[in-house]
Amino acid sequence: METILRDLRQPEYLHVLLNPIPVYGLAIALFGLIAATYLRSRGGQLTALVLIFACAISVWAVVRQGDLAYNPVLSMADEDGQAWLKAHVHRADELIFLYYSLAALSAGAIFVPKKWPRTARPLVFATMLLAIVSLGAGTYIAYAGGKIRHREFRNVPPPKTEVEPR
Repeated sequence: METILRDLRQPEYLHVLLNPIPVYGLAIALFGLIAATYLRSRGGQLTALVLIFACAISVWAVVRQGDLAYNPVLSMADEDGQAWLKAHVHRADELIFLYYSLAALSAGAIFVPKKWPRTARPLVFATMLLAIVSLGAGTYIAYAGGKIRHREFRNVPPPKTEVEPR
């Protein structure tokens, strides 16, 4: 138990633990939204929209722990790993707004139709579209992240990025 508690105080461990939520969690929630829309179940849509919101907003914790883990991971990584880390950070910095936008849109898709019911369908479809785009961005970010400490996944050379150290 002591080992688990110690690990939970390490930002690099927490980052790895949390980072599947904005990708895998969002994919599952999106599937739920598609199914609920197909079945014309507003209750199902609301459940899926809440899950999409939670997965999208969880990116804040992932980024926060990633920022705290940057220097320790940079010092542990080899030269190629450092290049992949810089690419990972650069991609996250450039694309993270998609997740925050998705959180806002999904919240809107939950609450706006209470006042204007005719907005429900367009907001659900807009949420689906932005969720798909966000999943693509998350996959692109994670692609670089997976190569930082895993040499076995490095089947291409690291990208050349001009990113200032943190």
